[in-house]
Amino acid sequence: MGRGLHQPHGGRDKLKTELKAITKNPLIGRREITFEIKEPSTPSRAAVRRDIAVLTKADLDQVWVRSISTKTGTRRTVGVVHVYDDPKKALQVEPTYIIERNKMPEQPVEQAQTEVPEEQ
Repeated sequence: MGRGLHQPHGGRDKLKTELKAITKNPLIGRREITFEIKEPSTPSRAAVRRDIAVLTKADLDQVWVRSISTKTGTRRTVGVVHVYDDPKKALQVEPTYIIERNKMPEQPVEQAQTEVPEEQ
């Protein structure tokens, strides 16, 4: 099997992301960014958040992915992210469904095994 076949994006951590347009919204305190990613598969929201945070030199809790779409048959993903100056402002402004979609995937919780006291 090919190297990196079972890992997203061929095992690479860095996406090929290009920032197409950056609009500053000083009233809300955010930057509205349109981006394009050239990858064989659609990247996850978490991967896009990490990549945009690195490119914009922002903390992860300041970056909110609004939309991602890949046209069928292409290797081009386009989308919109909002990068806030204050993470608390993002929680006030962004809709609840966007906040839910941008939550980091939880690690599966291991079920705690309860010990049964031995009978004597």
